[in-house]
Amino acid sequence: MRVLQFGRFWNAQHGGLERHVALLAQGLAAQGVEVVNLVAATGRMGSDETQGAYRLVQAPSFGMAYGTAVSPALPLKALALHREQPFDLFHLHLPDPLSHLTSMLLPGNVPRVLSWHSDIVRQKRLLRLYQPFLSRLVRQADALVVATQAHFDSSTQIPDDVPLARRHVIPYGLDYTPLQLDTRTMALRDELRRRARGRGLVFAMGRHVYYKGFEVLIDALVHTDAYLVLGGDGPLRAQLEQQAAAMGLSDRMFFSGRIPEEDLAAYFHACDLFCLPSVEPSEAFGLVQLEAMACGKPVVCTQLGNGVNVVNVHGQTGFAVPVRDPVAFGQCIARLLKDDALRHQLGAQALRHTEQYSVPAMTASHIRLYQELLKTRR
Repeated sequence: MRVLQFGRFWNAQHGGLERHVALLAQGLAAQGVEVVNLVAATGRMGSDETQGAYRLVQAPSFGMAYGTAVSPALPLKALALHREQPFDLFHLHLPDPLSHLTSMLLPGNVPRVLSWHSDIVRQKRLLRLYQPFLSRLVRQADALVVATQAHFDSSTQIPDDVPLARRHVIPYGLDYTPLQLDTRTMALRDELRRRARGRGLVFAMGRHVYYKGFEVLIDALVHTDAYLVLGGDGPLRAQLEQQAAAMGLSDRMFFSGRIPEEDLAAYFHACDLFCLPSVEPSEAFGLVQLEAMACGKPVVCTQLGNGVNVVNVHGQTGFAVPVRDPVAFGQCIARLLKDDALRHQLGAQALRHTEQYSVPAMTASHIRLYQELLKTRR
């Protein structure tokens, strides 16, 4: 079986969608599926390399516009790859207008699988123009895949008339092996704990962009004595640092910047709890919640009414608070830091909850879906 995946991007500056695609490609390739992951490069230099057991092709681009890569080379590269050796199936990951356009140029007799990661939230004016084309793509797809039923229930952009037979729920999976501590990461964990100087340590991580809601989490610090470690980077980092300084919170915060993959275990194990303060449904799942849970940490997230709240079950693996409510966020953090028994109980339940989100299970479900579609086409 030969599959072309459209993974949007490939670098640490991008988020959960790209990470999911990489894990899926890796899992499929390990099971004998020939996978090509086609993405837009971050600059004018493209590449074609082997990434683990699959092929990663980066098409040159001129940057981004309205959240989409400007890469005229990507459709041409997709056509060239299909001519080189025809694919059995195309797998698109939405939202991504560039892969949508590319799909329109590729042969229509090849099955399409669409993974719907979230609705388009920010570009509302452009969405009015794009929605008819997006709806048509979804209706014509052979299969529409989401990570939770809540993705279907909360979406305002998936057409209601997509048949149930074409709707599939396949939970995301994570490889938790890198989250195991070794001598080096234990030392880094201890160093992070010393930074907190006896305070409860709260950890949050992600791109510093509008929908992550990190400004709400900083506001919440006023209502608790916690020490916050904020990982990641992005266009809003300077603004967040200025906010912390203006509120007199600089001595209770550490902006770590982008955290290398090999150091993540130290950060998750150092914290007492993890926070996901996202304010928009662009955050539709939150893979990072699973990482925290796999380290036995409870999660405080916002009540977005989508996959985020399926992953973090209120009262079972952590708590969900109202969106953009720093008082509620701070009070919830304070409660967990004061109640050791509750915090440890939720952390243990969170760890058990991660068992259903594995790469092998995710991979096997996708392979079964691919095989069913190819069998039906034949």
